[in-house]
Amino acid sequence: MTKGRVIQFRRGKKTIHERHFLIEIPESTSKEKATKFVGKDVVWKSSAGKIIKGKISAPHGNKGVVRAIFEQGLPGQAITTEVEIK
Repeated sequence: MTKGRVIQFRRGKKTIHERHFLIEIPESTSKEKATKFVGKDVVWKSSAGKIIKGKISAPHGNKGVVRAIFEQGLPGQAITTEVEIK
């Protein structure tokens, strides 16, 4: 199990994908290392105990950031919080 950090929504110039998030993983520093995490499950836990699950879909960029798609959208307070990667 690895820890990661939610960075931001996946977004374009005029659109925001509510269920897609960018996750930074400390062990992943390149695109090649990020591809090893594709297909793994992600779990976000709120301070109230609510659990939202997702899956890593693809690497994002060349610095080791990955994209994750969650079952439902995370709240805005989830940005900069930790997630567990299984």
